[in-house]
Parts: sequence; C-alpha cells; structure tokens
Amino acid sequence: MPLEPVSQAFLEQLAEADGPAIHESTPAIARMSGPVLAGLSGRGPDVGAVRNLRLDGKGGRFRVRVLQPEGASRAVIVYYHGGGWVLGDIDLQYDHVGRRLANATQSTVVLVNYRKAPEHPFPTAVEDSWTALQWVAAHAAELAPEGVPLIVAGDSAGGNISAVLTLWARDKEGPRIDHQVLVYPVTDCDPDTASYLAPENQLLLSRDTMRWFWGHYLADEAARTHPDASPLRATSHAGLPPALVYVAQYDPLHDEGVAYARALEAAGVPVTLAEAEGQMHAYFQMAGILPGQEAGLNVVADHINRFVASFAKGSVSSHV
Repeated sequence: MPLEPVSQAFLEQLAEADGPAIHESTPAIARMSGPVLAGLSGRGPDVGAVRNLRLDGKGGRFRVRVLQPEGASRAVIVYYHGGGWVLGDIDLQYDHVGRRLANATQSTVVLVNYRKAPEHPFPTAVEDSWTALQWVAAHAAELAPEGVPLIVAGDSAGGNISAVLTLWARDKEGPRIDHQVLVYPVTDCDPDTASYLAPENQLLLSRDTMRWFWGHYLADEAARTHPDASPLRATSHAGLPPALVYVAQYDPLHDEGVAYARALEAAGVPVTLAEAEGQMHAYFQMAGILPGQEAGLNVVADHINRFVASFAKGSVSSHV
C-alpha cells in the first residue's frame, strides 16, 4: 500500500521548512529536533508511579526511569529507545511511549537513557544497557510480583541493543530474558540490501542517514560485523527468547529485520513477524503526530498481553 497520507503530509511540511537532513547536520543540531517533536506529541498519560534513578556505567553514569502502572504489574519491560545510538532521550517522546506501554500492558516499564555517540561510541550504549538489565534483574522484587516475565524491547537502535542483549544473556548465563520485542531493529551493517537502496524508502531515515549514524557509533567498518553491533551475524541464534519482530513497510531497515526473524526461526526460536503497512521508519515514536504510532503501539501491546497470559498459564517455555 502507499505511504500513509498523514506521514506523506508530515514529510511535505518538513521539506517546506527546508532544514538540513540529519546526515548533513552535526549531532548537536540533529538533537534539536527532539524537543520540537516532543512538543507535538504532548505529555503522555498518567501512570501509577514514576521513579528516576542514576546507574553507574563504565566511565560514567546514566539515567533510567521506572514507570509502574496502577495495580500489580504483570511483566517487567526494559525498553531501549531508538535514535541511531546518537539521538533520542527518555525525557522526550519515549517517556510518552513508555507510559502508554505501561498502561496498555499493565507492566512496569524501565526506560534506559544509555549514553550516546559520538561522545560515547560503541560499545558504551550496549554496556550501559547491559548494566540496566542487570539492575532490573537484581531489583525484580521492587518492580513487580515474583515470577512475572522479563521482556526486553526497543525500536531501531534500541531494537539492535535488545537483540544484542539476548545474545549476551544467553552466553553469560543470565539474566533470564523471557521475551524480546524488536520494532524495525538494526540487525546488520550492510547498507546495500534492497530495502536500503529502494528510492521509496529514503524518507525520515535514508541510506545516507543510516550511514551517518553508523559513522558516529562505530567508525571502524570492519568492526561493525561483530555480533555485538550486528546481531544478525551471530554464529548461532539458538536458545534465544521468543520474539516479535515488527518492521515498517517503508524503511531501509526492513530487509534486515525480516532476515533476523528468519534467522531466529531457523534456529528454532518462536517468532512473530509483523509489518506495519504504509508506515515509515520512526513512526513508533511519533505519538500524537502520526496515526500509525497508536496503531503500532497497540500491535506491540496486544502481542505482549498474549505472551504474558500464556506465560502465566505456563504454556511457554523459559529462555536464557
């Protein structure tokens, strides 16, 4: 189907503003769009409780935000936001995403404000995110009733981090991750896939912009093939937690998301592969801006709710 009309109109408005593309900007300039978009999204819904904490990473501290719903939590979701490892913040649109996700799934959502490149290049984002995951596992009793599932989730670069952490958790023998939700994830460093090259996919995220993100995050192109950066290239995907891989139709990352779902499936991992038809990359954070955001969040929340119900009945197996 064609690009969703509101998305098309939004792109036309951006073109009329005649601002530089992300890949023609500096990180500092590109980050200036965050507060503007957050203003358009507005404040997210109320939740039962909010806590802001600082954790110690290697060489510095970073923030996490714990969003708890009213009543007992049915799961704990550790959410890693997108932004190409360079942009994004838990104070802006992702606070809105986290609040809606907490309420829609009756779950505790932990938003992780991992440190960003280029000031903090690879592997800082992954290491901070791992520290946050370990903190969540160690403080599980404070976050939710005993025995609820632990889910990692994220979009774009956050989907990349989530996928990498499932590999780390498997290989380091914990923490146990029960499910993973990957929204248009970065899973590989190949800029020459069909979806990367397709003219119709050069929208909010383009091939040039993605190369700009990679350049700031991990300048050494050869090192990008390591599974800690490109989880699709892991030697094995066996033993990983069940997954939802949710790709966007108009997205340079479309094909690597599909490839990752297929790799998990081939390794015997239960996978749901879904596509947001008519949507472009970045729609998932556009609360109050693009109608696809609400629809997409509902897809994710419904999937998590089904998983949590099955988990509670003991009809799904645990994965490390």
